[in-house]
Amino acid sequence: MNLDIKHSLESTNHEVVHLIGEIDAFTAPKLKETLFPLVEKEGLVVKVDLSEVNYIDSTGLGIFVGAYKSSHNSNSKLQLIGLNERVYRLFSITGLDEIIDIVPEKKEGAR
Repeated sequence: MNLDIKHSLESTNHEVVHLIGEIDAFTAPKLKETLFPLVEKEGLVVKVDLSEVNYIDSTGLGIFVGAYKSSHNSNSKLQLIGLNERVYRLFSITGLDEIIDIVPEKKEGAR
């Protein structure tokens, strides 16, 4: 499968990384190459928009664990946003939702 990555500076200390596609053993290196330099910048808030990601395997989860550790060591912040129910469930089952700041996808009509 394929993974498209777009990122933009939202403000001086907020970067948004928008992912489109699937995160697996094949696409994870591309994600790591983009994400790690961002979370290693001190004081930067990195929001990763997963609203257009429908699949993540264990390699992808490992990238997010590594990015979280790196952000913690660099005094930056990693936040995952827009996770659909299926992707959020992966983080929940593994307990990563207890560690990583995750904002699930809003459902229609929900506040």
